[in-house]
Amino acid sequence: MTSLRNFQSEIDEIRSRETAKQRAIGAEWEKENQSLHDKKKEKAKDDRETGVVMREPEPQSDVEVEEQILDLLHSQQHKKARDMISSLLTQHRGEYIFRIGARPPYSKLFAGEPVEDAGDWTGISRNESEVISLQADLKKIVEDVGGQVSVLFEATEPHPRSTTLLRLPPPSVSLTPEVRCAVVGNVDSGKSTTLGVLTRGALDDGRGRARVGLFRHKHEVETGRTSSVGMEILGFGPSGAPILPSTAHSSDLDVIRREKLGWDEISMKAAKIVSFSDLAGHERYLKTTLYGLTSGAPSCVILMVGANAGLIGMSKEHLAIALALSVPVVVCITKIDMTPPNVLAETTKQVVKILKSPGCRKTPVFVNSMEIAVELSDKFAQQRLCPIFQISNVTGEGLDLVRTFLNLLPSSENDQEKFASNQPLEYCVTEVWSVPYVGTVVNGIVNAGSIKTGEAVLLGPDPNGNYQNTIVRSMQRKRADVTMAEAGQCVSLALKRVRRATVRKGMVIVHRTDTPPRAIRQFEGQVLILYHNTTLQRNYQAMLHCGAVRQTVRIIEMDHPQGVLRTGDRATVQFEFISHPEFIKEGMKLLFREGKTKGLGVITRLL
Repeated sequence: MTSLRNFQSEIDEIRSRETAKQRAIGAEWEKENQSLHDKKKEKAKDDRETGVVMREPEPQSDVEVEEQILDLLHSQQHKKARDMISSLLTQHRGEYIFRIGARPPYSKLFAGEPVEDAGDWTGISRNESEVISLQADLKKIVEDVGGQVSVLFEATEPHPRSTTLLRLPPPSVSLTPEVRCAVVGNVDSGKSTTLGVLTRGALDDGRGRARVGLFRHKHEVETGRTSSVGMEILGFGPSGAPILPSTAHSSDLDVIRREKLGWDEISMKAAKIVSFSDLAGHERYLKTTLYGLTSGAPSCVILMVGANAGLIGMSKEHLAIALALSVPVVVCITKIDMTPPNVLAETTKQVVKILKSPGCRKTPVFVNSMEIAVELSDKFAQQRLCPIFQISNVTGEGLDLVRTFLNLLPSSENDQEKFASNQPLEYCVTEVWSVPYVGTVVNGIVNAGSIKTGEAVLLGPDPNGNYQNTIVRSMQRKRADVTMAEAGQCVSLALKRVRRATVRKGMVIVHRTDTPPRAIRQFEGQVLILYHNTTLQRNYQAMLHCGAVRQTVRIIEMDHPQGVLRTGDRATVQFEFISHPEFIKEGMKLLFREGKTKGLGVITRLL
């Protein structure tokens, strides 16, 4: 476990270093337009020569800005307060969680300790009438600038306080923030049922009624098991309320199936979209689940654990994969309505023990109040916290906390570490279709830069390592037409003069240039063998997962003294793609498997 922990830290460092190098190279591409920073430097030089030095004010923290706004509202300076609120919403892309009153110590709140007696509260304490008055003023001003306010949490003891959500409706569908979540767990842990209840609104009947509408294939309906990557979305309006069909509370199964909202309807109404990848839980479909986790760039992994069964089977494998990919984890313990209290307590104890183990290094936080759900939503990823929800899809217990948490998660495209908007275009293909009267359509994620309809681009590499010219005919995001997509967004593109047979998953789309990216056949990586019952030697073949790339590779060289690798060994290994070259970059994480996951690592050199 200790070697795994150290190795994960090392590959994260390698990834950060290589990403920084690539972004520095990409910055050269941007230099043809003089940046604002250069203009400021020239102005500063002129000012020094004339003896005038203008110093920029130190940036203020959000907490300081909040207190200034509250002081302005308290002193009836509404015009200044409105300007500051507008600026705050603009900086945070139209969404901000605003707190009024003193704040409890998060260390005690997340640990489940009573905060009433805690003496280390922060912020300015206010009385109940002040909180009510400030809340009303805040609501009026936000509505004046075109936004909406919803009260997330309010309390009167021991210190009056409230937390509100300020949200502006997006100017267009293309700018609607999106949160991508991957839903994993063992067979019969309640993945599809939970998604059915969250997205359709109707509770389950205890016999799987809620999940039937999510299945895509006949054999899934017959067996009750997901075998493919199902996509579902949950929209939240400007007020923070979930967008559900009018028949959400109907008990008629046919009505629920018939009246569900289309993706385009949800996209047009939503101020935020949460998209779920419903991944397969059966061991037979591990390759599908792995592909969904590596190619989908999820903001978090929601691990479903059946309270009656515990963390068993593929759940442990899925948790290990999420940790290897450094994706934040959220645990949902389902079926609490039908599980005896002693069994539920045993399952909870087991989950906590695994999360605290040296291999996970997560701090479990039980989400049993709205205040914890709100405060945890934007902090859990950075602080290695793992939220644990206990829910029932039959009684509805705990589902309001899950919906609030999902509504407040930071959007995936805001992750500057993963996605760079000021870099050249890099779009990764994860799905391919042939649509009648439209042609070849690809779905994927914009990893860097931006793309517009009508733009001339390159698609590749093909089996010979070449790229072909094409044009983006049209574009859709969540099945709604858009004209542009930015880094971090998931969009579908219709391509001109491209045959379906020539496109495969793992290809990339880049700007049309004289020197297209190099297609890689061989590469070197630092790897750690997680498990193998014998030894790995030269010419060993395994399935490699690296981003959207999924192909068999062969080990051609290794630096291990004995020339063989066993469980727990670390080495620098040279790989070769068996079938065709791929687009990969230094710093990308990789997983390779033969059946179950065998090893993880990071690409260190392209050969």
